[in-house]
Amino acid sequence: MVSSRSTVVVIDDEPDVVVTLLALLRDAGYDAEGFMSGRAGLEGIGKLDPDVVICDIAMPLPNGWDIAREVRSRKGDNAPLMIAISGKYTHAADRILAQMTGFNHYLAKPCDPQALMALVGEARPK
Repeated sequence: MVSSRSTVVVIDDEPDVVVTLLALLRDAGYDAEGFMSGRAGLEGIGKLDPDVVICDIAMPLPNGWDIAREVRSRKGDNAPLMIAISGKYTHAADRILAQMTGFNHYLAKPCDPQALMALVGEARPK
């Protein structure tokens, strides 16, 4: 089990993805909150100060690229672990771009639950 202080924010405009990831994270002992728009996700990040953000990059504005840049500009070195997910962008160039815009990791949808949980586990509770 993970410390209850570990908080994960999931941002995706696909409700099924949000519900599935929240169930996976909560079952593993994380405090997890989901948001179905970039704007709501940014507000949630500001209020919750999460340890991890899992964000779809292919959403209506603000998209995941914009969210990562905004979080990095607000938090700097104290930014949460950022994981990009996408079913639309799956090429190596997209992974490089994700890292350039502020994501630490990139996973193509559908995400392998074990791979995702291993990445989330890298974060240290604040």
